[in-house]
Amino acid sequence: MCASKALELKHHLLHQCKTHTHLQTLHARLIRSGLDRDPFLAEPFITSCFDLRDPVRARLAFLNQADPPSISLWNTMLRGLVSADRTREALRFYGLMRAEGLSPTHFTFPFVLKACARLVDLKIGRRIHTHVLKDAHRMFDEMQVRNVVSWTALITGYMENGLLEKALEFFKMSIGGDLKPDSFALSRVLSVCSRLGDLRNGEWIHRYIEEEDMGSNVFVATSLVDMYAKCGSTGRAREVFDRMVVKDVVSWSAMIGGYSLNGQPKEALELFHLMRSENVRPDEFTVVAVLSACAKLGALDLGDSVRRTIDANVLTSNLVVGTAVIDMFSKCGSVIKAWKVFKDMKGRDRILWNAMICGLALNGHSKPAFGLFGEMEKSGFSPDGNTFVGLLCSCTHSGLVKEGKKYFESMKRVFNLTPKVEHYGCMVDLLGRVGLLDEAYRLIQEMPIEPNSVVWGSLLGACRTYLDTHLAECALKRLIELEPWNAGNYILLSNIYASSARWDDTAKLRETMIERGISKLPAFSWVEVKGVVHEFRVGERSHPSIDAVYAKLEELVKRMRELGHVPAGELVMFDVEEEEKEHSIGCHSEKLAVAFALIVVPPGDVIRVVKNLRVCNDCHRFLKLVSAITSRDIIVRDNNRFHCFTEGSCSCNDFW
Repeated sequence: MCASKALELKHHLLHQCKTHTHLQTLHARLIRSGLDRDPFLAEPFITSCFDLRDPVRARLAFLNQADPPSISLWNTMLRGLVSADRTREALRFYGLMRAEGLSPTHFTFPFVLKACARLVDLKIGRRIHTHVLKDAHRMFDEMQVRNVVSWTALITGYMENGLLEKALEFFKMSIGGDLKPDSFALSRVLSVCSRLGDLRNGEWIHRYIEEEDMGSNVFVATSLVDMYAKCGSTGRAREVFDRMVVKDVVSWSAMIGGYSLNGQPKEALELFHLMRSENVRPDEFTVVAVLSACAKLGALDLGDSVRRTIDANVLTSNLVVGTAVIDMFSKCGSVIKAWKVFKDMKGRDRILWNAMICGLALNGHSKPAFGLFGEMEKSGFSPDGNTFVGLLCSCTHSGLVKEGKKYFESMKRVFNLTPKVEHYGCMVDLLGRVGLLDEAYRLIQEMPIEPNSVVWGSLLGACRTYLDTHLAECALKRLIELEPWNAGNYILLSNIYASSARWDDTAKLRETMIERGISKLPAFSWVEVKGVVHEFRVGERSHPSIDAVYAKLEELVKRMRELGHVPAGELVMFDVEEEEKEHSIGCHSEKLAVAFALIVVPPGDVIRVVKNLRVCNDCHRFLKLVSAITSRDIIVRDNNRFHCFTEGSCSCNDFW
């Protein structure tokens, strides 16, 4: 048949073959005319087969070729099979291509690497992946790879194969040549720095971006913001963010999420307010970041207002958003609202179940958490390590030693899960809280993994409660090795010494802290009023309403003295005068926050306060009395659990 006829058929394949019926008709025409084996028509025909979701016909056309297929035709098959999610078949074709003696080109790599990434059998996928990357790297060294798409695919390939350092090394080696990365390639390599926490190389890439005058690209700039934030440098992230002329919702989300991730929830919410003032509509990533910030600050009203902006269908069907809302409500002490969101979800995954179980545990609802775990199993979901963290925390908050041991043992025996350091930490905390300090210490010694600072810190906290100075000294020695600059450990041991009247040891410990330049972490408490978060610290003087706050506090203290309440001065360092001790305790941040809330929060409304450190014994007694004197419900979340004060009692039953 003449060349013009072949051109006509190729035109039909490329432009007019729109349905499966058209494809069948054209295929029959090719076979009748003997052109089904023509290499000129094979590539567009196979492409049309994949476009119309007929991979079987594409494979037959490929195998029926009279001449050995070209590398271009092999690439067409690989691209089509990967696009059709026929991963294993794509990798078999790649193996056949290599067996035929054909070397891959730079167009081959993106398809094969994508197939490896999608393969469920990680062992096979990684083996092929490594093989492809070696070939690709060789081609780059031989100056055969000079296509930005393939170059980016190599970086992505290294990332997906877990070879993050290799991806970074490849990037640094390759930019010395004449190939310049595009915005997507730069985004990928910045992502490598994020995952490695490699701020030094992130800064180096930032300088390269500035030299190449690519800093104005919104995609690149957003990647820089994300990299700095994930490496813990929110200051540098904000510098890049503020210099951006054009900001899209992704840019805002990256910066808000960075603040939330790095323990700066107040800054995250302030930026969110600025974002809304500039009429930028938040997407689901913004919403999740803001909800996380609200959870950390206990900003229930703001979190609830954000939740109300979410489309009802999105809230009940998007598992990521639904989980974030449940987490926010739980950490703000509104477990009933969290439960309603959980029950309304159209689908559930294990992460959602875990969020609700942990939410119940955090709020001291042990039995409902255990019941939900049973329901989770009946629904066909297997628990993971996070599930058991929630269950063990439930046992810890309620002092349920028998149940805690049962769940801990069932991890290995029933569910074939190896307990991790966080599970041992929960068990040490549980045993220590009920006074089983020797058993807790034995468990630490028998751990098959190295105990971390949380494990030793749990033991030290228990030693404070039960005044066991010997074990406390043991725990502190290990804690200093693990985190030598954490003042909280020294403070705990100092309080143990002071409570035991070991003043010389207390003095020596304080001298050690001064010599090493260790200072106590300042305590903060936050209370949200009408969407605005108010921050208080010990001895606060800068708040606009501080005079009224101290007046209210003095009024409460006076009424408590009439009831016989005496501040627990023994919890303050021994060398402070008695009057100064009482003043110091009286100015604790949670007391100031509650006093402020009593002034501005309408009668009948629950007062909610979040503190970054553990509530001290005196403040705990103080808040119980405040709830009785004022007939107000007060919820305080410290760095360990919720305390719900009502009519002179606390939900923790003085067990925290």
